[in-house]
Order: sequence, then C-alpha cells, then structure tokens
Amino acid sequence: MSEYAKKVYEQVKAKNPGQPEFHQAVNEVLESLIPCLERHSIYKKNKILERIVEPERQVMFRVPWVDDNNEIQVNRGFRVQFNSAIGPYKGGLRFHPSVYLGIIKFLGFEQIYKNSLTGLPMGGAKGGSDFDPKGKSDNEVMRFCQSFMLELYRHVGPFKDVPAGDIGVGDREIGYMYGQYKKILNSTDGVLTGKGLEYGGSLIRPEATGYGAVYFAQEMLKTKGEEIKGKVATVSGSGNVAQYTVEKLNQLGAKAVTLSDSSGSIYDPDGITGKKFEFFLELKQLKRGRIKEYADEFNVEYRPNKRPWDIKCDLAFPSATQNEIEKQDAQNLVNNGVLSISEGANMPSTPEAVEIFLGSGIAFGPGKAANAGGVATSGLEMSQNSLRLSWTREEVDERLHQIMINIHKNAYEAAKVYGKPGNYVVGANIAGFLKVANAMIAQGYW
Repeated sequence: MSEYAKKVYEQVKAKNPGQPEFHQAVNEVLESLIPCLERHSIYKKNKILERIVEPERQVMFRVPWVDDNNEIQVNRGFRVQFNSAIGPYKGGLRFHPSVYLGIIKFLGFEQIYKNSLTGLPMGGAKGGSDFDPKGKSDNEVMRFCQSFMLELYRHVGPFKDVPAGDIGVGDREIGYMYGQYKKILNSTDGVLTGKGLEYGGSLIRPEATGYGAVYFAQEMLKTKGEEIKGKVATVSGSGNVAQYTVEKLNQLGAKAVTLSDSSGSIYDPDGITGKKFEFFLELKQLKRGRIKEYADEFNVEYRPNKRPWDIKCDLAFPSATQNEIEKQDAQNLVNNGVLSISEGANMPSTPEAVEIFLGSGIAFGPGKAANAGGVATSGLEMSQNSLRLSWTREEVDERLHQIMINIHKNAYEAAKVYGKPGNYVVGANIAGFLKVANAMIAQGYW
C-alpha cells in the first residue's frame, strides 16, 4: 500500500475501533486505488481519501416498540449518510441481530462506489437496526417499523436520502415504513424504493440484484470466450438475491444446484428448476420456511452447517452475507475448476479468498459491481416515481441489463487503463472512485 493510502487506513482504524468489517472494506478499496493515486496527485492534494472515508453524517437512535405480550422492547436504529457528491443518498436498510455501526459503515462505504458505477445520480448510504424480524408476528413487525420511521423520517426525502430494503427488509417492512412516512408528512413522494407495485414500486425490483449478478457473470464469461448456457452454478443464500439468481440462470440455460440458509445447504445435482423452483419460491416467500424442507420434499442431499463451496461448479454466486467464502472455500472452488465468481451479497469473500481468486486468474466480480443491479433498479424506481409513470417489465429488465453491461465495461476498461487487466476489484473501485472524487473536487471543500 502507498504511504498516502496506508496513512489514511491507519487513521480509519484509530478513529473507528472495533469495526473490522468497515476496516476491511476501506483497506480493500484503498489498496486497489494505488495505481490511480500514483498517476493523479490531485486526489492527494485535495485530501480526497481523508474525506471519502469519513461519513458526512451518522445517525443512531433508539427504537422502542410493543410486542404481542404488551411488553416494551428497545432496539437501536442507524442511518449512515456517507457521500452525496453525485446525488441524494441511496442505500438499503438491514434488520438483523448482527447489525451495529461498523456493519452499517462498511455497507455505506461500499455503496458509494456501487452507486457511482451504475451511472445514475445516487450517493452512498446505509441504515438498519439490530431488530430481528424472524419469528415476529406481522403486527410486531408493523409496530417496530412505525417506531423506526418516527425517527428516520427526519433524515430522508426524495431529494435527500432514499432508503431501500436489504437483509430482513422486504416488501412487508417497506410497506409499513412507507405508510408511517405518509402519515407523518402527509406526502406521497417516493422516499423509499422496493415499494409494492400498487403504490409506486417498480417491476423487476425484487429480482434485480439476482438478475444483475447473472448478467455481470455473463459479461465476464464473454471476455474468456465462454457462454453461460450449459454451465453448472452453485448459489448460496435463499433470500431474494439467491431466488432470482436461480431464476435468471434457468432462463439463460444454466443449472443452479445449491442453495443455503443459516442452518445448512442443499445439493440438487439435477438442478433447481420447474416445479422444484416453484416449491422453493413458495417455501421462502410465503411460508418463510427452512431450506431443509426442500431437501425433504425432493429427497436431495441436505448438508447441515455446510456451505456449498466444496461442490464442483463452473460458476459461483455467493448471495448470503459478508465473509461467507473463506480461504479454504476459495481454494476448493479454484481446485474444482470454477470459471467465474459473481458476488450477489456484499463483501461475501474474505480478503484471503479474494487473493486466491485474483491469483488464479478466474473472472472474479466483486459485489460493488456484480450486485449493483439492485440499487440500479432502485434508481429506476426513483425515476418512475418522479415521472409519475410505470415502465413495463420488459423495459425495466432491458434497462437493468444495459446498466450491468456498462458497469462491466467500465470496470474492465479501468482495470486495463491502470495496468491491472482482468482485475475487476481494481477496475470497479477506480471507475467508481473517479466519478465521486472528481465531483467532490468540483464542489469545493464541503
């Protein structure tokens, strides 16, 4: 790491103790920016690194709510508004017991570059709570969401900050929060994305992250003279991203053979297609069941407490959570001949795993590029809300596909220009950084 980048990284660690995920994200970005920083002294002169690693605003608040036993519960809420140089803050809300300030800052920092890569005018932010929706009744989730929005509404708006969903925040939670926002402000502006189709949502939004990860993998394969049709894919997770990654793989003629949740994974060598895929969607979207039920229903292998990364595949789509692919998992994938990794989750590969992928010469698509389809389609939802119209499913999917093609092109070309051909980590970070950094310089010392 250059002396400049190293100095900034040490400052980040000193100022933000006990936040390893945030440290990891900053380290990965700063290391990959070195070729750019060495070529352009203007960024050091304007102290862009010092400014870009510091959020513009961090909001932390209590969220009291009443459970079904009439007991008062208290959770903690967060919104970190990281950078608005190129547009209003944009980034999801995550409801999960693991949420704390460091997780939100890691996600918000990544969001800066991801949003920049989409080509849409969106800054980076993230938020959420340590509230766990699992096992809660609809009424409990509604009461929590209403209390959460009683504070959040002060900090968001269609031209200020437009949150979306993330882990633990789906259409149910978005609906409850939007309803409360409307009640408080008497306004129907498009302050949240991921809304239901009946009240301003966009077609393809639930599918977008998964579809986008597959589109990105498709573009990476083209650079190696390969096509996606006929390939075998391993997919982790079983939420929205995993569901629609599998759906798009099926549509393009590939075969997904794994899924997972917090209890374990399943392996279906015949592919998760047809009636089996329909069963899986119903299991997760309507019944909120466990992936083991799929294994029991179709008599396939269930692997308790195991990830899918030891299974032979051509393509891998880590779509569950951060740091789910560790060093040995990465080595297993490479040893088994994987051609491409397209990250559907945020930072699902540890630094050691990324090092193995990059050293092996496989096509590795980092999350800030490969999973940008979700926020890209959120941006398209914002556009539709502003225009007071709705695009067809085909129109949105076509726009999403083109955005992912452009993200791949920009990352691929930036890697070449800065002497790291084929390295999408370097390419994505530099391409995303340049747009934001130049905007920050243009706007002065704010």
